Amino acid sequence: MDILSSLAHGFTVAIEPQHLFLVLIGCTIGTLIGALPGLGPVNGVALMIPLTFNFGLTPTAALILLVSIYYGCMYGGRISSILLNIPGDEPAMMTTLDGYPMALKGRGGEALGISAVASFVGATIATIGLTLFAPILVGFAIRFGPAEYFALFLLAFATIGGVTSGSFTKSFIAACVGLLLGTVGIDPVSSVPRYTFGWYEIYSGIDFIVALVGLFAISECLFFLEDISHGSKPRIQVGSAIPGMKSSLKCAPTIARGSLIGFISGVLPGAGASLGSFLAYILEKRWLGRKGDFGNGDPRGVAAPEAGNNAAAGGALIPMLSLGIPGSGTTAVLLAVLLTMNITPGPLLFEQQPDIVWGLVASLFIGNIMLLILNIPLVGLFARVLQAPSWFLMPMVVLVAFVGIYSLSNSAFDLYMMLAFGLLGYVMRKLEFPTVPVVLGLLLGGQMEFNLRRAMAISGGDWSILWGSGISIGIYVFASLLIVAGLAYGVFIKRRDRPTSESD
Repeated sequence: MDILSSLAHGFTVAIEPQHLFLVLIGCTIGTLIGALPGLGPVNGVALMIPLTFNFGLTPTAALILLVSIYYGCMYGGRISSILLNIPGDEPAMMTTLDGYPMALKGRGGEALGISAVASFVGATIATIGLTLFAPILVGFAIRFGPAEYFALFLLAFATIGGVTSGSFTKSFIAACVGLLLGTVGIDPVSSVPRYTFGWYEIYSGIDFIVALVGLFAISECLFFLEDISHGSKPRIQVGSAIPGMKSSLKCAPTIARGSLIGFISGVLPGAGASLGSFLAYILEKRWLGRKGDFGNGDPRGVAAPEAGNNAAAGGALIPMLSLGIPGSGTTAVLLAVLLTMNITPGPLLFEQQPDIVWGLVASLFIGNIMLLILNIPLVGLFARVLQAPSWFLMPMVVLVAFVGIYSLSNSAFDLYMMLAFGLLGYVMRKLEFPTVPVVLGLLLGGQMEFNLRRAMAISGGDWSILWGSGISIGIYVFASLLIVAGLAYGVFIKRRDRPTSESD
């Protein structure tokens, strides 16, 4: 009953005219950004962060806008995947396997309609799960001390390293780079400058927003300019985006299974929508066996990953809000926004600032309905964005990044820092190093160090306090299992791709 009353209070916050307008704007912008090949939710949210500060939005309004953009990007990522065979973001990669073959067969509109319905169901189930399970997790998290939180931070790094890359070594190195960047600035205990090289601009540490915009948006622009296609793709007719009754009934069980798998994947810290999309597609293909025509335009091959990645996107908000641990790269960006606004996610957030939490949850329900209304009848309009020439598109993205960062701090040093992170992200991705562990290291490194020092101070320097409780031991065991699962996942991918490469 407390949950229902809290949710009712959240709807009173969400239906305020300003918040409804921000949900609509966020869903529209997010869908457009998600449709742009390669940008995705992380870059879309990162690009819009400076604007939220410049317009002076309250923390509740800013979070509603950014999460609406997040959900919109998850919807929009399927448009370029189906029509151009170019994933709008990493989770939409699995959608290309059956979405583009459907488009080539003249069923592009049907594929877009099925993906919109699957996204709506997956996101709605995830929002319901967020409503029900986040408060339960909060009650459990109150028992956490500094040693348990240190174990949680370690779990975040372990899951990111095991899932987001086939190479655990590269993920570990990237995480270490992020941790090193997180130590830049004045030491909170001794007040000694660390790794500042005499630059007073970074005495307070590296700005989250500057690093995120550079690491994701600028590096993505460099990649987009490098990867301009020299050929031409067949022109796809979008057609009607309203799926038929037969296809809807055929895909209904697939959507339900994909939503459940995606939600569970999203709740795992660091797993994110990519794992949800992959697992939903692979397990559905295994479940149906010869009954499906996956890879050749099966509608269920579109429904499964779309339900999975949208459910995972909502599930990833649970560990971020209730534990302060980002469940994906995008929630890591959202965590940076909250920290910048002096809001600390965690168990006390639900009690001290219920307007933010429950207003956000209620806005997600409203946003899902808006996205379904926007995506089915207006999908043709959204698809036209893909026809924008790259010589116009990429300079506009760079312009938004430069204007936003400079107006936020009025410092040319931040622009140089943003470019430096852009080059860092470009080089890392060229060398196939994941960038999400860098974000986690930068965001969580300071808090991880703080909790480690608190634990050591409480125990008088006795390291056994780190594994002295059942909660800590359970977290360490779970992290170890996820690392093993991630390594096994990488081996599976290599073995699966080996016959294909040999046959080529």
